[in-house]
Formats: sequence, structure tokens, C-alpha cells
Amino acid sequence: MTTELIDEAGELRRQVREAYAGAAEQPHGPHPFPVGRAFAASLGYPVAILERMPSAAVDSFAGVSNIAITAQLDPGARVLDLGCGTGLDSLIAAERVGARGNVIGIDFGAAMLKRAREAARTAGASNVIFCQADAERLPLAGASIDAAVVNGIFNLNPTRAEIFSELARVVRAGGEVWAAELILREPLPAEERTSATNWFA
Repeated sequence: MTTELIDEAGELRRQVREAYAGAAEQPHGPHPFPVGRAFAASLGYPVAILERMPSAAVDSFAGVSNIAITAQLDPGARVLDLGCGTGLDSLIAAERVGARGNVIGIDFGAAMLKRAREAARTAGASNVIFCQADAERLPLAGASIDAAVVNGIFNLNPTRAEIFSELARVVRAGGEVWAAELILREPLPAEERTSATNWFA
């Protein structure tokens, strides 16, 4: 990776961290992407589930899909929620795997994780933990995860090859990765590709 690309990646990481910190700290403020309960419901999260989840997790939700609802998560499984944000998917996954299972939520943003930990305490979820780490350097042993859910982080991180490599390392043989992401229907014009705003649009 050239110095120029490294600088661009570092600047993108800074902007992503700031944008999502803003969503965590002021969920009802203006943001460059949809946030919150109504948005989660529009993606297919059942209203009954959202109503019983702590507001700390729901109000700042900023995923792209209802992946924690649609993923196959078996009772007793060990689940990784990569890019867990404020923990909505982690808490749903924790319910689904039950007391014999556990969930590890990983995010690089301290503000998001603060809300996720608050939500877990409010929910009394003893089978979920949250860790701060980069997606391309996971603090997990190899083949230690049964299933991973990834709700919209690939477009926001230019080190995608490293993230896929880490997922392949930590998910056991026969395990599964459930991922959702925004995709373009056609290429963006060059002037829009160079605009930081479009990383969040």
C-alpha cells in the first residue's frame, strides 16, 4: 500500500469514527446516514423485538440490514458481531443462542461501545461482551467462532481483504459468516467517488 493510499485510509477511518461517534452521542441529531428505531423497523426488525431492546442499542442503530434476524444462529453457538455498533444485533444474537451460547461484539468506536455496554447492562445480558478492536486485527483465537454477523462495515473500510482473511481465520471449519452491505446499481461518477460524503450515503 502506497503512502498516499495509507493516508487516504487513515483519513477515511477518522471520518467514519467521527460520524458514528456522533450517532452514538446524539442519536436524534442530524447524521449523514439513517439512524434509530424507525430505520431499524424499516429494515425488517420486528417491532416487538425493538420494543423490548434497550433504547441505548436501538436509538443509535445504523446498520444496513436485519442480519441478526435472518442469520442462522443455533442455541449454544459462539457468535461474533463484527462492527457491532451500539449492540442491537449482539443482543438479539445473545437471545437467540441462549445461556449456553455467547456473543462477542467488536467495534473500533469507543462511543458506540459505550452505548452497547450500557444496553447489555440494562438488558441483563450475561452472555455478551464488547471489545474495541479493528476489524482487520481481531483479538480472537483461530477457529473460535461458530457464526459471524457483519452488518454493513465493508464499504466503510478499505482493508477489506484483511477483514475477509481475519473472518476466515477466526470462524471454525463449517462455521458461517452472515453479512449485509450496501451495493451500487451502477458506477458513481468520478467526482462523486472522491467525495467523503458518499462513503456514508
